[in-house]
Amino acid sequence: MRLTLISTRQIVSSIVFFGLCTSVVLSAHAEKADSKKEMVIEADHLISDGKTNVTTCSGDVHITKGTLVVSAERAVASKTPDDFQNVKLYAKAGGKVRFRQKRDGGPDLWVEGEAERAEYDEKTEFIKFISRAKVRYLEGSKVTDEQEGEYLSYDSKNDVFVGSNTSNGTAVSGGGRIRLTIQPKNDK
Repeated sequence: MRLTLISTRQIVSSIVFFGLCTSVVLSAHAEKADSKKEMVIEADHLISDGKTNVTTCSGDVHITKGTLVVSAERAVASKTPDDFQNVKLYAKAGGKVRFRQKRDGGPDLWVEGEAERAEYDEKTEFIKFISRAKVRYLEGSKVTDEQEGEYLSYDSKNDVFVGSNTSNGTAVSGGGRIRLTIQPKNDK
């Protein structure tokens, strides 16, 4: 099933926020031109319930908008009573939700990430990457910075990044480690 922006206005308004939030993860600036591009959502199955304001896409879900590419097994988007969107993305068992997007600032700068689950709250502008999470910044194919942990989150309103060693976002002694790798800056 191929769905486009024109025929799936409710789906796009629900899922677009996940795409937008990935562009601000850890202050990575998405390519501005992406915001003016058509969004295409492909899935094996889709249910949009107007009464509950919940849209569910399932079966090899692919979302593209300009350079942004998101893949998941299932996406569930719900509209809150105050007209904000919450989006949850799920991977297949043993798989990962994945995203990749070009960043402004150079000809070949990218941000990409993966986790078993991802959640975005439009009202709070808060994104969570949950369980086996990893976010990478690239110049071409070279990784410049990388974060890994069971839980990675970014509060874009307050510019706060959190990494935790449990998938619920709390730190537990002996529960694993967070890893942040920052490459040295190149002399120019």
